[in-house]
Amino acid sequence: MGGGRTDPATEAFVAHRNLLFTVAYEMLGSAADVEDVLQETWLRWAGVDLGTVRDQRAYLVRIATRQALSRLRTLGRRKESYVGPWLPAPLLTAPDVAEDVELADSVSMAMLLVLETLSPVERAVFVLRDVFDLGYDEIAEAVDKSPAAVRQIAHRARAHVAARRPRGVVSPADTRHALDAFQRAATTGDLQGLLDILAPDVVFLGDGGGIKQAFPQPVVGADKVARLLAAGLNRAITAALRPAQVNGYPALVLRLDGEIDTVVAVRVDDGLITGLYAVRNPEKLSHMHQETALRR
Repeated sequence: MGGGRTDPATEAFVAHRNLLFTVAYEMLGSAADVEDVLQETWLRWAGVDLGTVRDQRAYLVRIATRQALSRLRTLGRRKESYVGPWLPAPLLTAPDVAEDVELADSVSMAMLLVLETLSPVERAVFVLRDVFDLGYDEIAEAVDKSPAAVRQIAHRARAHVAARRPRGVVSPADTRHALDAFQRAATTGDLQGLLDILAPDVVFLGDGGGIKQAFPQPVVGADKVARLLAAGLNRAITAALRPAQVNGYPALVLRLDGEIDTVVAVRVDDGLITGLYAVRNPEKLSHMHQETALRR
């Protein structure tokens, strides 16, 4: 790397790093695991003879996908012993992520939780095909399946996701409106205000990872969630919630003594909050201190 120039392998990896991060994050939902996947991807890429590589982007995506699949299976075993509900690690995202509607939707907390219900291979195929528009042949090489099998997996995964994803495209403005109404009601202890913005079948999930206090089970239903929040939230703390752009959508961040304590994201359907996701596990908040660049 003399003369201040980087070598071709490094240049290619750096050029596609944000894409590789996004691919791995959509598969794993864990920023710490994504960083490990990128390190493993780099180590393998550094040993490749670039003269044999026709498409560097596709080759790198293939390496990262294989590493993420391996990590996803390990992550699945870890989740079995996880204390309380498991939520994806939130990312502080740049404004340009929200401007790409499809990208923002694909990394939203709501979508990542839908992707959690897929098998590892289904998740990889769905992400590579429906989010990144890779060809079936490319995906087949990444997941070690035939193109015909990948087509079937993609069809099955697409139907599965369609049945569980938010009922329509939700704009950041709609999410912001719902969050504003929620914050006003929570800050003032307005039970009726909470009931007005919560969907009848709303689900509240709190992720403390056994490190921070959180509800050990999902809380379901507008009345239960509203009463729990109205009774349990400290008004001064609620008032300290501040807006932030998280996973491509508006969210709320609570700082206590200058440190991030909780990130609150929501899922909105038809103007009402159908999912409330509070991430408190400090091990998951490392990517909330500076913006993460995501790319398709």
